[in-house]
Amino acid sequence: MLGALVIVFREVLEAGLIVGIVLAATRGAPGRERWITLGVLAGVLGAGVVALFAQGISEAFEGFGKELLNASVLGVAVVMLMWHNAWMARHGREMAAEMKAVGRAVSTGARPMTALAIVVGLAVLREGSEVVLVLYSIVAAGSTGPETFVGALCGLAVGVGVAALTYYGLLAISHRHIFSVTSVLIALLAAGLAGQAAHYLYAAGVIEVLNGQLWDSSGWLAEKSIVGQLLRTLVGYTDRPTELQLIAYLTTLAAMAVLTKLAAPPRSARASPA
Repeated sequence: MLGALVIVFREVLEAGLIVGIVLAATRGAPGRERWITLGVLAGVLGAGVVALFAQGISEAFEGFGKELLNASVLGVAVVMLMWHNAWMARHGREMAAEMKAVGRAVSTGARPMTALAIVVGLAVLREGSEVVLVLYSIVAAGSTGPETFVGALCGLAVGVGVAALTYYGLLAISHRHIFSVTSVLIALLAAGLAGQAAHYLYAAGVIEVLNGQLWDSSGWLAEKSIVGQLLRTLVGYTDRPTELQLIAYLTTLAAMAVLTKLAAPPRSARASPA
């Protein structure tokens, strides 16, 4: 029961934090609930498909298939988050000044809500698939079904609760600053996902260099602790980072900063009324 609780809590927390940041980043945008709900439902549906074929998928992932799948999903999410931040750099100012303009942007397809729906869907799919496969392994190892089910429900409740607290904390930020804050959070989130993708690529043997460990902070803040899990999702924290992970992290941050600067309107345009 405890094992199922911890696993489900960890995965639900990661997906819930991503959904919370996306919700905060699109605050005031008409139609955001529809797009994000579609993303969540698509992710849940995908995880359901994984559940139906759990045994076959588990056998197929005995090699490095799981690592390659995770790296691919994370890579797509990083690209979508880059797209979102670049769009926000160009249009965030007028959104903050006049929320009605968001409705027109969404209706014309200018607002990258589809990108954020994809990010949410991929987050739910990845974490949901992890939950399904790990719980399947726990039951296969001898744990009873009811015990595992109760543990999973407790983990789900705690994970959703912590993610909700984070979301409502973001809502306390004024409209004037919300886009700047969420853009920074999304940049850190994308950098953390890129670092994880690099780790999976190394584990799969795709990249075989730069695997030297830079430091070990597990003694005072373990990655698998509650705080460590929060920081892992929000800023990509890992207690034993490798050179490859750090390079992927910093490169993603630099790329997002450059894209944001290039996408931002000229200073004269920012000074003129929308």
